[in-house]
Amino acid sequence: MEIILKEDVQNVGFKDDLVIVKNGYARNFLIPQGKAIIASISAKKILKENLKQRAFKEEKIIKGAKAIADKLMKIEMKLTSKVSSGDRLFGSITSQDLVAFFNSKGETIDQKQISIPGRSIKRIGKYEAKIRLHRDVIIQYPFEIVAAKS
Repeated sequence: MEIILKEDVQNVGFKDDLVIVKNGYARNFLIPQGKAIIASISAKKILKENLKQRAFKEEKIIKGAKAIADKLMKIEMKLTSKVSSGDRLFGSITSQDLVAFFNSKGETIDQKQISIPGRSIKRIGKYEAKIRLHRDVIIQYPFEIVAAKS
């Protein structure tokens, strides 16, 4: 089912995104909670007009998001974690761990903006997280998980 989000929904999209979700999720959760509306032809026209009016304001926001993206790409991330036999972690690395790392470096990133493959990582190695700073500014952020020295 095609819907228009009225607010940010984690792992679905951001406000004013046109997304496709399963019918039950839309009808039983998103629409009754006021988080989305059905993407009818008239709703799409209204959304298009609203986005057009906001385009000028968004240029400034996009420039700011690109500046943040450039700053983030300059930060090299190596997370340490306790490791059991082999290369398995004792816990897991989630987007919350990445947020904590960025906060320690002075960058403020919301957990909803970070998407990790499989939502959590349970092995050491090199990975990429998708960080969505704006609808038009999405970066693939490389990071590494290494074993903590005992």
